[in-house]
Amino acid sequence: MNVEQIYTGCLAQGAYYITSNGEAAIIDPLREVEPYLSRLNKDGVKLKYIFETHFHADFVSGHVDLSKETGAPIVYGPNAACEFDCISATDGQEFKIGDISIKVLHTPGHTMESTTFLLKDESGKDYCIFSGDTLFLGDVGRPDLAQKAAHMTQDELAGLLYDSLMNKIMPLSDDVIVYPAHGAGSACGKNMMKETVDTLGNQKRVNYALNQPDRESFIKAVTEGLLPPPAYFGLNVAMNKKGYESFETVLSHGMKALSPDEFEVAAETTDALILDTRDNMIFYRGFIPQSINIGLGGDFAPWVGALIVDVKQPILLVTDEGMEEEAVTRLSRVGFDHVIGHLKGGFKAWLEAGKEADVVDRITAEQFAHEVRIGKDKVVDIRRESEYAAEHVEDAFNRPLAYINDWIKDVNPKEHFFLHCAGGYRSMMAASILQARGYRNFTEIAGGFGAISSTNVPKTDFVCQSKVMQS
Repeated sequence: MNVEQIYTGCLAQGAYYITSNGEAAIIDPLREVEPYLSRLNKDGVKLKYIFETHFHADFVSGHVDLSKETGAPIVYGPNAACEFDCISATDGQEFKIGDISIKVLHTPGHTMESTTFLLKDESGKDYCIFSGDTLFLGDVGRPDLAQKAAHMTQDELAGLLYDSLMNKIMPLSDDVIVYPAHGAGSACGKNMMKETVDTLGNQKRVNYALNQPDRESFIKAVTEGLLPPPAYFGLNVAMNKKGYESFETVLSHGMKALSPDEFEVAAETTDALILDTRDNMIFYRGFIPQSINIGLGGDFAPWVGALIVDVKQPILLVTDEGMEEEAVTRLSRVGFDHVIGHLKGGFKAWLEAGKEADVVDRITAEQFAHEVRIGKDKVVDIRRESEYAAEHVEDAFNRPLAYINDWIKDVNPKEHFFLHCAGGYRSMMAASILQARGYRNFTEIAGGFGAISSTNVPKTDFVCQSKVMQS
């Protein structure tokens, strides 16, 4: 028996590859299936089952394509209504893979079909659980995402999650290994650990959700502090339920290379968004006007989903040369399948063709320290509220990047402000969005609060509520 976690950091997502005596199972696969097919061929094993812990909201799974390529059936837990062939298993049902078995533990609460898969080894001993979004390391799945589909409140779903954990997970042995679907950085929880594998015994000791004294306390603890889910979550759920265009087709469209002239025509004659994936330290020096910068070097796909919102939005890509396929692949993982082409030769080709370019007004933290007048100048901090609350520039306003589509309408175009995040990645996203929508009355700070903290600019950890998300 072999159990392998395939962890994708930019999505904070774990897929699982399991083999035993010539047969294999894959749990929660990523959208692009070629790596799995290659691995199966290399190992000389037959894929017997594709298990899905639930209908994922934060990424598009590769279950449909993988099933078409291999003939392996897709297995969900109870209550799974797919619009493609799948097995909606019963609670307690077992599936044999070689000399091992996987038992279905129906654990609703995050969603109604949420299921934990319990792997029993060759001797029949409970070995590990693939807990999906039911149990994370340090946290549990948020219970607010399935309210509409389940016709239940988040408190009711949280209560259902409590019952699932207490009745199905907690009775298992402490030495059972926990393999969750996500780790720190995922929007599917709020308090996840950076580790991606642990024992159930340790989780019983350290996980706040598993240590609540009663059902009521659990409901309160897991529902407090939940941020609104990204808008693309519902669209990804629909794709995972209904199916989708093959990844190879999506990739072929996105890999269409456009000359600067062709790119310009496409930008002018379609409603495509120009997405520039270069590093913020390069982007600010020159870019195609109206471009939005979301760098591939950071949490690219989740930020695309949070900021662009509509997965059907046509996209034109600008990347570093050689990174086109990587960008299209990562976009497809969160359902953005409508990349209509990329700029051949990158931004360098655009400049060499004599096309118009734009820049962002960026200064160093030292320049900011010299220029800012605390109490007179407006400083906008776009970090998360928790980051802002820990420490921020004195008298700064907090406008989290995730909500820019809400607060941008309140920006006074005649009032100058300084803009920063933690290190420059998020503030360049915000700067590009602001400029694309006609705002140029700001100065962005390189290095963000990390750089500012080493200057003599006054800082505080006092949180004035009027400064958070309000002008």
